[in-house]
Amino acid sequence: MWLHLLQRHDLAGWIWSIAIFVAHLLVVARALTRPNRTPASRVAWVAVILSVPALGVIAYLLLGETSIGHARMERLRRTERLLEAPKNDDAAVVDVPPRINALFDLCHSINGFRPVASNRIALLGHPHAPNDQPKLDCRAAIDTLIADIEQAQEHVHIAFYIWLDDDAGGRVADAVSAAARRGVQCRVMVDALGSRTFTQGPRWRQLRDAGVKLLKTLNDIARWRHFAFSRADLRDHRKIVVIDNCIAYCGSQNCADPEFEVKPRFAPWIDMLLRCEGPIVRQQQSLFLSGWIAEAGEPGLEGLPVAQPVPTRFDENVIAQVFETGPITRHNAMSDMFAACMYAARRELLITTPYFMPDEAILRALCAAPRRGVKATIIFPAKNDSWLVGNACRSTYADLLACGVAVHEYPLGLLHSKSLTLDGQLALVGSANMDRRSLELNFENNMLIADADVVAAIHARQSGYLAASRPVTLDEVRAWPLHQRLVQNTVAMMAPVL
Repeated sequence: MWLHLLQRHDLAGWIWSIAIFVAHLLVVARALTRPNRTPASRVAWVAVILSVPALGVIAYLLLGETSIGHARMERLRRTERLLEAPKNDDAAVVDVPPRINALFDLCHSINGFRPVASNRIALLGHPHAPNDQPKLDCRAAIDTLIADIEQAQEHVHIAFYIWLDDDAGGRVADAVSAAARRGVQCRVMVDALGSRTFTQGPRWRQLRDAGVKLLKTLNDIARWRHFAFSRADLRDHRKIVVIDNCIAYCGSQNCADPEFEVKPRFAPWIDMLLRCEGPIVRQQQSLFLSGWIAEAGEPGLEGLPVAQPVPTRFDENVIAQVFETGPITRHNAMSDMFAACMYAARRELLITTPYFMPDEAILRALCAAPRRGVKATIIFPAKNDSWLVGNACRSTYADLLACGVAVHEYPLGLLHSKSLTLDGQLALVGSANMDRRSLELNFENNMLIADADVVAAIHARQSGYLAASRPVTLDEVRAWPLHQRLVQNTVAMMAPVL
């Protein structure tokens, strides 16, 4: 009898082992055959699946693929089609300098917007800031936003990844509530995860009671039924404000104090926010509605981007164009834009980004710049709020410095500005970081700007960051202890998984 039980036990064990083995093979096959995946990502996932039994399979099911569900995908594509007709209503032929015209063509290929001229774009804050000024710049940007909301007559549309119930967040909520009570149509769209404390608190109820239409985007992604073959951490990372079809805001700043109470030891958060007027506002409006209509299902808004009043055209010849990326846009769109801008530089390339886990295309484009005679500089925060990203970022220092890229670390807070300027001609500003989340996962919005004065203002702000930063030397990096480099390179090796 005991022999019989033992044999049955062995048989069950063999069946269980074979089932696990087959499951691993099937998941490996899926990782290898999934379209739009880089070779590095395939290698990383196969290593995880095979080296960590069971847990590797579970990790792939939770994090291995980007899927927002067929129903949401169809809603987003249907909304895109609705907004296609008015997308370029104001787009006359624009005289873009030939050398950067290809960048606007690439931008056009992502969402279909074309460059528009006669805009007015202002970088909020002060171009030359002393050490304590960046925090004031962020407060000044919120003050300007509130003043515009207080003057709104028709509508206020707001999309933020993070909205906190602090001084800045509370004052914006008060201004939006007051606008709604006086009859202005107010729509607020926040990410369900990034703004989870705000949507569970009294300010959310205050907005709703005032008549503001509210939406928590991607609220169902975290539910268990969506976990299989779908990342549970997909996020709507966009920052967009549109007021009366006349004023728009674009940049890296969330609706929160620079002290950022949820992560105070990394504060202050240092950001850029642009205030826009002119035809470019209607493109920003389309970006907001592309998310709102698809998620809220509110009908009749598709004509709003080209509704009256006719946008004011300014004497300033500021050329601009917006684009957004996410799970429904073509693969590598954001990476293509970053890399193309880097290759377009001829004299100078200056970049700020808080989260740097680049794909091969971006890293190679940046490293190639100094070899072409370009003065290339990149500024990171000295202290990153993500241990993983901080280590992955520092794993690139040796390559960057060896190729001639000047690497600096900003010590006065978390430098959260996502900006790129080249040759005093062009700037790329928005919500996207140079990490896998922004390149492949999140919904992001950026703006391409060609104007000497606007680019000079953004470059001056970057130069202020640079003046306060500490240069990192190649000798310093080579002197890092072995265990530190092992950790950094191991984390970087797993970047395609993260």
